[in-house]
Amino acid sequence: MTEQLEQILSQLTQPDNAIIQQATAQLKQAFKDPAIIPALCAVMSGSQNPQIRQSAAVMLRLRVKKHWKKISPDDRESLKAVVLQTFMQETEHTVQHSLSQLCAVMVKHETPDRWPALLQLLNQSTKSSNPHDRQVGLLLLNKVMESNPEPFKPHYCQLLQLFNTVLQDHNNPTALYYCILTLTAITAYTGTEEMHQMRSIIPSLIVALKHLIKADQNQASEAMEVFNELMESEVSIIVPHVADIVRFCLEVGSDTALSDSLRVKALSCIAFLIKLKSKTVLKQKLLNPILQTIFPVLVAAPPPGEQDPEDEEDDTGDGADNDNPKHCAAQIIDTMALHMPPEKLFQQLMPLTQACLASEDPYQRKGGLMCLAVLAEGCADHIRTKMLSSVLQTVCQSLSDTNQVVRSAGLFALGQFSEHLQPEVSKYCAELMPLLLDYLSSLNEAKVGHVTKAFYALENFMENLGADIEPYLPTLMETMLSALNNAANLKIKELAVSAIGAIANAAKELLVPYFPPVIESLKGFLTTTTEEMRSLQTQSLDTLSVLARTIGNDVFSPLAAECVQLGLNLTDTIDDPDLRRCTYSLYSAVSTVSPDCLTPHLTAITTVMLLALKSNEGITAHLEEDKTFVLLDDDDDDENDNNEEEKDVDFLEDETETEVHDITGFSVENAYIDEKEDACDALGEISFSTGAAFQPFLESSFQQVYEMRDFPHEDVRRAAFGAMGQFCRAQHKVWKENPTEANHQALLKLLDVVLPCFVETVRAEHERQVVMGILETMNNVIKSCKEEAFQNPSRLKEISYVIRDVLKKKTVCQDGGGGGVGDEADDEDQQAEYDAMLQEFAGEGIPLLASSVPADSFAPFLNDLLPLIMSKAKSSCTVADRSFSVGTIGEILQALVSVPGGRGVAGRLSTRLLPVLVAGVRDSDAEVRNNSVFGLGCLAQAAGPIVVSDYPMMLSVFSNMLTKESDLRVIDNLCAALCRMILSNVEAVPLEQVVPALVARLPLKEDMEENKTVFNCLAMLYTNSPALVVKLMKPIVAASSHVIGNKNVDKETQNTSALLMKEFAQRHSADFQAAVTSLPREEQAKLSAAISAS
Repeated sequence: MTEQLEQILSQLTQPDNAIIQQATAQLKQAFKDPAIIPALCAVMSGSQNPQIRQSAAVMLRLRVKKHWKKISPDDRESLKAVVLQTFMQETEHTVQHSLSQLCAVMVKHETPDRWPALLQLLNQSTKSSNPHDRQVGLLLLNKVMESNPEPFKPHYCQLLQLFNTVLQDHNNPTALYYCILTLTAITAYTGTEEMHQMRSIIPSLIVALKHLIKADQNQASEAMEVFNELMESEVSIIVPHVADIVRFCLEVGSDTALSDSLRVKALSCIAFLIKLKSKTVLKQKLLNPILQTIFPVLVAAPPPGEQDPEDEEDDTGDGADNDNPKHCAAQIIDTMALHMPPEKLFQQLMPLTQACLASEDPYQRKGGLMCLAVLAEGCADHIRTKMLSSVLQTVCQSLSDTNQVVRSAGLFALGQFSEHLQPEVSKYCAELMPLLLDYLSSLNEAKVGHVTKAFYALENFMENLGADIEPYLPTLMETMLSALNNAANLKIKELAVSAIGAIANAAKELLVPYFPPVIESLKGFLTTTTEEMRSLQTQSLDTLSVLARTIGNDVFSPLAAECVQLGLNLTDTIDDPDLRRCTYSLYSAVSTVSPDCLTPHLTAITTVMLLALKSNEGITAHLEEDKTFVLLDDDDDDENDNNEEEKDVDFLEDETETEVHDITGFSVENAYIDEKEDACDALGEISFSTGAAFQPFLESSFQQVYEMRDFPHEDVRRAAFGAMGQFCRAQHKVWKENPTEANHQALLKLLDVVLPCFVETVRAEHERQVVMGILETMNNVIKSCKEEAFQNPSRLKEISYVIRDVLKKKTVCQDGGGGGVGDEADDEDQQAEYDAMLQEFAGEGIPLLASSVPADSFAPFLNDLLPLIMSKAKSSCTVADRSFSVGTIGEILQALVSVPGGRGVAGRLSTRLLPVLVAGVRDSDAEVRNNSVFGLGCLAQAAGPIVVSDYPMMLSVFSNMLTKESDLRVIDNLCAALCRMILSNVEAVPLEQVVPALVARLPLKEDMEENKTVFNCLAMLYTNSPALVVKLMKPIVAASSHVIGNKNVDKETQNTSALLMKEFAQRHSADFQAAVTSLPREEQAKLSAAISAS
């Protein structure tokens, strides 16, 4: 059979399709004969042609992988012997490679201990005095270990000794390469007993990498993955060597003689280290050396006659080219901003940045602006509160720089500021809008690449302006509509469509007059099917979704059904993940406006979205050999006819589940990731908006979304958890509308899966953004489902404890999941802004728990949590922390007002909380004062008579404030707090002094929600002490005229106010008429209409 087999295999290598098909058929036949195994062994060891030897090895591997149990024991033993013997005599590297993979698969079935000859061969070859034997031995070791790291655990200590020796073998780069790859493969599996050895290897590892770089930069780049693996799995191994690793990576990253890909690898290692271990980097004083080294990379001018990729004319602005050292340098600063305390970072970074901004060299100026731009996200609070006007001035000046490279960077920085420095940055509207509009006026002459950057800045800036956009609307819309109708360039049309979406976010119903021409254009774009229109169509769908949410229901509803149809038609005719993704967002937006339009299409819509979640499309497994061999490996049965497509898919499905080690890696296309993320978001929102109509799809959607909670990409995980929360809220809404036992059980069952999953993931998830998303979602679920979320007796404790762990920084994503050597947080008060934000999301859960369960059940947990919140009110903490601390205390007290037993619990807490809130009232920051005043009012309301003895002190604090305070929102909250005190204990307040002072501050100017408290109080006072209220009729009537008919005040409050006016009109008509007459004409009309209506 051997010659026949060799003949068939050689035919498979012919360039003729007919011959290949014939050979494939013969081979399938041959595979039915049990003698195929010895025959393949013979070909593999005896053929003269290396390509055929390799084919035989690959086929054996596929055979062994799936059918080991069907191979007779004798054949197995002889195979074990032949493969090792063949391996040692083989001279071709490609064949050795395939043979070592065959061994790797056999070890999987046999375990190392049942194949002593393999261990012996590995031992001899890796220690051989012949350098070639060592290389081959390490190749074999690498393949066997990569696919079976666990079974070899007992041999790790021995292996690490071997690695230590091999790493000294500097003249044998191939050996170094395989050695480091193997070390990378076992890192995740090493335990405490190997720790010491691993640590001692690091210095030799660094030296070995230096030698490997000289020999082969591509191999070195791959080998540097070892650092990422060490950081990710066992950070404590590298903590003692952090400084050496950083120095080495900086050396490589800044060496312009090396390849870009190697420098990028080195700089990414540093970014990754900062993300995982920012405290260690700071503690070991590495911040300055890193900045000193990466700044020259960031500001380097490109080679003469070239440009940076983002400055080239055809740059599409999607930042696709992230693999250059300059981008990595910016990425490092971005990572620092996200993971380090701003005070520490700015102290070292600003001198460097300022020097760049003042330089004569345009690339230095560009680098300085890029640096400011990437700081905006992570250090937003710091920049907003301490240096906004100076950095904005810098950026504005750059917009008129003589050099376009600098102007482009200025536009990018302005876009970043607009996105992250809200709301303060919008206050500079008058200075910035003219500059940006000026850019647009020269739309047609400018280069598209530069226009793209101007649009980026403009969009981000406009999006958050709200009604302040009104004066600019005519100019903006004229420009955009003209671009839609006239621009020859499709990219310009696309930019204009996107900008209209941003304008709509700000202008909302102010955009109605421009709506008809915009809709006509969008419909036109969405009904063509030509390929070059694709990205304009995706953008049109996006903008249509924004319009659905902003333009107002009455304007959009008539179009809702047509929009859904447009979306369905597009995805029926065009197969494109980006386009599908945008239709999901459109359906989601329509569901908030007119859910009924979606109901008839829910089957079609959910089917497409669930397919997107299930699909492996865009996820490519990198296979190590020619896929044709895969087709031969049938499961010994001929039912599956040999359809190439089908086998291929089938094979992949099997792989991704079980044999990940056999695949050299996965890459996932971004478009498919985005599609999965948007599908989760849309399913969640649609389920909530359509309620009962979604019930038939809830279970299948939930199951598919639940599968995504372990997806490799963090954005998809975050979206999946968000959707799981929405499904709970949707089921709760359905049960509320139709309170059957079945609906209730379905809700409890869902909560029993989802909440424990949230709690567990908050503790174990590595990505901070995902954890923030889960905490926010969990808060929403508790807010909606209230006591239903706590039907399970252990639930309250689980959620309270996980909140406590986040506040104590004990979770994995806070670098608190163990492992840090001597890394305990010493600067408690200084942390990265995003770390503080994560704790805020957790803290927001406390008042929600307080309002969902009886106060006495929650009291023991609250006692645990309060000190963690109160500790953030210290004067040494940041403004954001102090504001969060007193704000949370206020909300907890407000929650206790309305739950059983709340009064007693609030009373017992009052002595601990009063001093914190009273200190907060004297804070230098208005928001902290505001939250403290609110908290004191809520304390009076929640604790009732228990705090009456503190009233005199509280009143003196408030009266002091009323004379000094200038912030309008704080004054509004002072009025409301006094009202809460009166409502709670009218006898304890000297009304004759307090009420006139309070009424004099009406109407409320900023905090419209508090009108509810104020008018409830005035109504109660009128019943209680009418004479006092009648004396103050004029200011009270004036205040009512601001409340009645005000769209920012809830209907119930308007009603309370109207009823009070009606009482005045009926019982004190002369005084009332006199008060009304002093009002402007339209206010008078509003009042009399409200009175007659009530």
